[in-house]
Amino acid sequence: MQIDLSRYRVKLAETEAERAGAQRLRYRVFVEEMGAHATPEEAAVRREWDDFDPFFDHLVLLSLDPAIADPLDRVVGVYRLMRGEVALAGPGFYGAGEYDLAPILRSGRASVELGRSCVALGHRGGPAMHLLWNGLASYVLEREIELLFGVASFHGTDPVPLAEALSYLHHEHLAPPDLRVRAQEAHYLDMNLMPRAAIDAPRALQAIPPLIKAYLRLGGFVGDGAYLDRDFNTIDVCVVMDTTRMTERYLHFYQRTRGRRG
Repeated sequence: MQIDLSRYRVKLAETEAERAGAQRLRYRVFVEEMGAHATPEEAAVRREWDDFDPFFDHLVLLSLDPAIADPLDRVVGVYRLMRGEVALAGPGFYGAGEYDLAPILRSGRASVELGRSCVALGHRGGPAMHLLWNGLASYVLEREIELLFGVASFHGTDPVPLAEALSYLHHEHLAPPDLRVRAQEAHYLDMNLMPRAAIDAPRALQAIPPLIKAYLRLGGFVGDGAYLDRDFNTIDVCVVMDTTRMTERYLHFYQRTRGRRG
């Protein structure tokens, strides 16, 4: 699976350099920009990883700029993807440490967990994220995935300035009962912090990170409760997308992607 433009290439990581480049980008974004905790080993090489990494497929966006000398710095966008059958045969899902994923596991449907999505600072606002989503659409189609899910983050761990945004998600985008995962009790944060009538929707939407808003536009839902992740300095929500319930806009996007693959 490859999608080429003049400046970029999207592909699944196949080499150690591509995987290491994904980890370097994650370190720059999550540790250096967002203040996540890093181990001494990670800090020594400026790469972020965990024990789940070997089980994930790493979707990478490579810059084709010939001026980039270090091959690790060619990775300017990344998604990591864990297929359900791989999780069940191996370590389980990463997100199970934050959410009770029983509704997804009980469904028996083909699923993929999304995580560690980020784009290098100098490549934001252009085609980078769109290309990653093209690659994700191809991945989902080729593997006949029905459920996509994963944690997505608000920066910081203080819920007070995020009360309106979290409450908006709870009132307007709570997952249906058959897909309603719930944050683990030890870190559970009730998102119902304000009554629906008190929420200014445009203001709430402004406070929601772009990635979460993109998932919502495609018909995504959020689970019950947020998760306080102090190691990553974030408040996480679990987003669930069901391809059978997706908006027509995303279905048309998938169909265009299928046409290009032919």
